[in-house]
Amino acid sequence: MGGFFGAASKNDCIADVFFGTDYHSHLGTRRGGMTAYSDDKGFQRSIHSIENSPFRTKFENDIESMAGGLCIGCISDTDPQPIMVRSKLGLYAVCTIGVINNARELEDELLSNGCASFETMSSGKINSSDLVGALIAQKSSFTEGIKYAQEKIVGTVSLLILTKDCIIAARDNMGKLPILIGKRDDGYCLSFESFAYQKLGYETCYELGSGEIVKITSDGYEILAEKNNNMSICSFLWTYYGYPNSVYEGVTVETMRTRNGEIMAEFDMKNGTLPDVDYICGIPDSGVPHAIGYANKSGIPFARPFIKYTPTWPRSFMPSNQSMRNQVAKMKLIPVHELIEGKKLLFVDDSIVRGTQLRETVEFLYANGAKEIHMRSACPPIMYSCKYLNFSRSTSELELIARKIIDEFEGAEGVKYIAEYSDTTTERGKKLRDEICKRLKLTSLEFQTLEGSVNAIGLKKCDLCTYCWDGCED
Repeated sequence: MGGFFGAASKNDCIADVFFGTDYHSHLGTRRGGMTAYSDDKGFQRSIHSIENSPFRTKFENDIESMAGGLCIGCISDTDPQPIMVRSKLGLYAVCTIGVINNARELEDELLSNGCASFETMSSGKINSSDLVGALIAQKSSFTEGIKYAQEKIVGTVSLLILTKDCIIAARDNMGKLPILIGKRDDGYCLSFESFAYQKLGYETCYELGSGEIVKITSDGYEILAEKNNNMSICSFLWTYYGYPNSVYEGVTVETMRTRNGEIMAEFDMKNGTLPDVDYICGIPDSGVPHAIGYANKSGIPFARPFIKYTPTWPRSFMPSNQSMRNQVAKMKLIPVHELIEGKKLLFVDDSIVRGTQLRETVEFLYANGAKEIHMRSACPPIMYSCKYLNFSRSTSELELIARKIIDEFEGAEGVKYIAEYSDTTTERGKKLRDEICKRLKLTSLEFQTLEGSVNAIGLKKCDLCTYCWDGCED
């Protein structure tokens, strides 16, 4: 994934963008960048790796030397950015979030049409922001260029452009990801996360719609291209990777998750599947509010039988080596023995993707004396790898535990019955849950239903992207 933040102010706004961008650190673990503009210093840019230390520690020195009333910053799980582009539209900086599935085709087309070169990373891949900048430069204005880029791109791209006069923001054509505008007495800001600017004194004044393009200066914002009617915002924003304080399309993440847990408890109570357990628990961190909702509705006490130690193991420290990542995951979890030993526990996790880390957590709990471990997933079984965003490391759908088991059961034919496997009331659905229980050593397992997830969010199903659960494309 990734996130960004920008500000246009009558005063120096470098500190605002530093803190605002840092508040997006939960969305990416690889790169951070800031670019500012002032009449005295021109464009100033700094990019750092944040794989082994937080964003703020890498940029504390940079912000002392940067200055300007226009600035953008980004957190990225992929490319170093913002990048600088010089074209017939002038000199400007670009940062993007999302994924471009047809990047190679677009590169070949641009090169054959006279584009001289691209900034290439050590992996040999083209920097996506550079590609987007080149597409924009094919037209005679930023607005037309952004529209052109969005039409050509297969995938999802939202972006910020910093010029010497303003910041331009564009939300992706399907509204998969949010962009909000905040207002303060001395200027305006743009942000993926709504909470990122609240502590800086800004108040939400506008939320971009799908495909909408806006320009901000210190004096206000101007709509350059109207929104479309193709809203399909990612449901996982609420279920998993959105920060608890965030508000998307008027729905707060924390309250959605609590409501989601309540709906799961109601389902179990209605169907006689509410287990006799001592405590309801959340798998940190995003599973906790789902678990609190489940506990509130079921009347079973909420407890934290293990605590995640983060002071020396921040989320940003994610080694590329899988065995080291697994070891770091183990090091984070510290047991509270009196809440585990001899206890029957029901855990709520935000999702079950591959099951690898969950299996290790279950083994950790049994090793510390747990008697029973029941599991509830706060979303339906994940059946498809996301093709719109890059928040998942899965490279194949057969890495997903549900799809892997279905393939083992029925081979390629199994894809025809995914709807049945997702439904706990069918024989295939029960068989899938039983097999996952066996592999993860769970006493019982249930998934939130698609209907339950949609109800918890509170938006229309047609306005939500649920592709990873049901395969429904826009």
